[in-house]
Amino acid sequence: MMVQIETGPTIAVLLPCYNEAAAIAQTVAAFRAALPEATVYVYDNNSRDDTVAVARAAGAVVRTERIQGKGAVVRRMFADIDADIYVMADGDATYDASAAPALVARMLDEQLDMVVGCRIGEAAAAYRRGHRLGNAMLTGMLTRLFGRSFTDILTGYRVFSRRFVKSFPVLSVGFEIETEISVHALELKMPVGEIDTPYFARPEGSVSKLSTYRDGWRILGTIATLYRIERPLWFFGGVGGLLALLAVVLAVPLVITYMHTGLVPRVPTAILTTGLMILAALCFFAGLILDTVVRGRREVRRLSYLQLPAPRR
Repeated sequence: MMVQIETGPTIAVLLPCYNEAAAIAQTVAAFRAALPEATVYVYDNNSRDDTVAVARAAGAVVRTERIQGKGAVVRRMFADIDADIYVMADGDATYDASAAPALVARMLDEQLDMVVGCRIGEAAAAYRRGHRLGNAMLTGMLTRLFGRSFTDILTGYRVFSRRFVKSFPVLSVGFEIETEISVHALELKMPVGEIDTPYFARPEGSVSKLSTYRDGWRILGTIATLYRIERPLWFFGGVGGLLALLAVVLAVPLVITYMHTGLVPRVPTAILTTGLMILAALCFFAGLILDTVVRGRREVRRLSYLQLPAPRR
């Protein structure tokens, strides 16, 4: 007679890295201590220092992603690793590994698909003022565009369920990946949670790869693109409304002149007004058609998401 031994959920710690030789050993050791039952994976992204050797010596499973960018690394990690629970953090020792058990417990107790580790800066150098302001602006914008948001949409410290990871088509390349992750959860109305976690300054020798302005603009562009894709009726309807309003403003003097004289003296303006109204109508109908397509695509994504069970102990 065979006796089946029940085991707990498998946990994978995912650490994307680029030139983090100064911090990766500390990060790996901290997560191995916090989650001894987990396997720690370090995905190196073409580092030019000793990140790979240091991570391997610290006890991590080291793999490489040649396509540059954090989004590309996350896409590879989510595709390669098979686990029940995924803990993702950065390899720069800024996130509190000791909070990982609480994040995992919250997910399992409430059967959530994502738990976000919201950053609370423990030092002035940990969370730069510009990044804090940009994060607040982007979080507010996401709330206005999609109706709800997270306290910290740009944090890299998150815990995912298997059905989140395997239903998430990663399209981003760089640091806008966190925005795409947040929108994926919001669009599919997944059960999610947040826990405040300390956020520390980088160790000496570790340098941030995030550019405040360049990556900020990329994240703004990602939000606009996702809004166009996920809310096409509102997006193209708004463009059509602006075109129609411009056409009306241009048409008012023509109508007044016609009512007084019976003539249309500014023919080019009349042609422009007609063209603008046609474009406005095309935008509206394009948004209507695309909204139907998006609804069908969202249903397919939701069904794919529901094929996997919810996380449980």
